[in-house]
Formats: sequence, C-alpha cells, structure tokens
Amino acid sequence: MPGNITLRALTTGLCLGLVTTVAAKPLPLDQISLPDGFVISVFADQVENARQLARGDQGVIFAGSRRAGKVYAITDPDQDQVANQVYTIASGLKMPTGIAYRDGSLYVAAVDRVLRFDDIENRLDNPPQPVVINDSFPDRHHGWKFIAFGPDGMLYVPVGAPCNICDEPGFAEIKRMRADGSGLETYARGVRNTVGFDWDPVTAELWFTDNGRDMLGDNTPACELNHAPHQDMHFGYPYCHAGEVPDPEFGQGKSCQEYVPPAQKLGPHVAPLGMIFYTGAQFPEQYQNQILIAEHGSWNRSEKIGYRVTMVTLDEQRRATSYTPFASGWLQGEENWGRPVDLLQLPDGSLLLSDDQAGVIYRISHE
Repeated sequence: MPGNITLRALTTGLCLGLVTTVAAKPLPLDQISLPDGFVISVFADQVENARQLARGDQGVIFAGSRRAGKVYAITDPDQDQVANQVYTIASGLKMPTGIAYRDGSLYVAAVDRVLRFDDIENRLDNPPQPVVINDSFPDRHHGWKFIAFGPDGMLYVPVGAPCNICDEPGFAEIKRMRADGSGLETYARGVRNTVGFDWDPVTAELWFTDNGRDMLGDNTPACELNHAPHQDMHFGYPYCHAGEVPDPEFGQGKSCQEYVPPAQKLGPHVAPLGMIFYTGAQFPEQYQNQILIAEHGSWNRSEKIGYRVTMVTLDEQRRATSYTPFASGWLQGEENWGRPVDLLQLPDGSLLLSDDQAGVIYRISHE
C-alpha cells in the first residue's frame, strides 16, 4: 500500500449538501452557445479540477482530477438532475485523472499505477483501501491518463510521450491489460498523448483523440481524431504529425505515408480530451452514433482556440465527413472562464460534461 495515498470518509466540511443549478461562484451559462433545443445547467459544483467521469451501477457519478489529487463520488438520490452530495473518496494521489467503473469497482489511474476500489458505491462514506493492480507505468511527463474498458473486457491505458517531441521506446502508446492488471500489452503506437477514447457502437472499433506537438507555430500541426480498428497500428508520432507534417527533427528519412493518418484533423492546439459516441434517444436523430469531443483549449497559441465541445459526423461507412462546433462560449475573446474535459452519457440520454477550470460538472439536455 503506497504511503502517499490518503483516504478519508465524508465529513460535514466536505459535504456540499444540496447543489443548486447555480454554482457557488455564479457561472455565465448564458454565454454558452448550443444548437436549438439544447440546454446546459450545472449538475454539480465545487468538484475541484473535475476531469474524467464514470457512472456506477447504482447511478453514482465518479470524477477524477489532475492537480487536485482527489477522486470524487457524486450522488443525486432524488434524480432531479442536480447533485445532492459530493464525497471525496480518495486524496493525496498523483494526478488521478483517469477512472473507469466495472463490476462494482472503481479503477483509478494515478500516473505510475492503476488502483481498484472495490464495492465502492456501498462504501462512499467509508471508502475501502485500494488494491494496486499494476504499478509498472512510468512517472514521466504526459503521465496523466484516461482509462476505459473496451468491448473485449480489457482495460485500455495510454502512456504519453515524456516530452513535447522525442523518440523513447515504450512511450507514445496505448496499452491494454486484463482487469486484474495482468497481460499488459501494446495496442497502438505513435500516439503522442491521448486523453480520451471510445468504441464505435456500430463496429466496436476504437477511436481516440490525440494532442499534437507544440512549437511548430500557431497553425500546425492539427490535433487528431484517430481510428484504430485493430492492434499494432502506428499513428506517426514523433516522425509525422497529422498525417502530413514531417517532424523537422525526427522525420528525416521517414515518409508520412508509412503511418496511419487521422480520421479527422482537428483544430491546431485545441487540446482534444474526452470523446464519446452518442447513443442515447434524447438528442435528435442526426446525433445518433456520432462523435462529440471536449476540447480543453490552447495554451501555446498567440490567439486562443478550443474551449468548446465539437462534433465529428460519420457516414454509413464510418468515415468522418464534418467537424463542427456543438457547444462553445467558455472562451470570450482571449479570456476563458472554463475548460471542457470529459463527456458522460446518462441513461436518459442527456450528457454530463466536466470542467476542470470552473470545478463543475454540467448537464446538457435536449428539450
């Protein structure tokens, strides 16, 4: 049991109690632009640095964090789509960004290890000691992780590049392992830093976002949405970016044609994080089985870009045909008051969206 892990039960000081649709610090939700018929509200506030989201069998919403080092459990027992309580079920972890729920347990990725909290929905006020299922991951730059179980029952865990641009074996990969941490293997290579992926409900094939390299200018390279229908595909990093930009340092003697191009080029430096295929019935038909992406927003561009949710539309052959804004407004001029991170579909077909800057989780619904 690593010594830097502290667990604490819910106390009066940690309990939010009833959370209204207006956060503790009022947010300018009227600045958010959505397609006609869509509404955004605050599902839970005071969720410091909220990152990846997951939902338990009993309806508990879980959220990881990055700089806060905490894992949260959020409950809405009266099912009015506004959270009643926020529990801190773990603290003192190193960037526990990635979480996944399966068979009663919450899996948490904390940079160099993956932990499992068993029977967690029945232990919110007295969290169990975590089980370390794999502690073989490197503690390096881009070490924070998004994790998810695939249709094959394997837990997919990325290992980001330990740099802006470099060529180090064992990094810039998506790995997968069994739920008990055994059988770790590489699924995809040449992936600089993915912090979001999902499986196509039509084909059961993996799609993932990837953050492009920095320091080549404002408009190059594009960030990426990639499609990995089978194992052992290479997506270009560090030799080629966005399917068409040879790296000035590592691209010598390489051809971009050797690598898998993105299924859709996204905006340069938009920092695409969580993505999902929408499969609910609440949104209009044109959203069915299409991709929604949370763009965290640029930090390294002379004019900011991103800070929004976008939609990539696929045709019947599952090829990307368009890339358009879905929700925007967190960026006003050059000032941003929020940064979208991850998306989670609820059983009623609405979506939750985490925001690690505002420290809230929004609900997007269609009326």
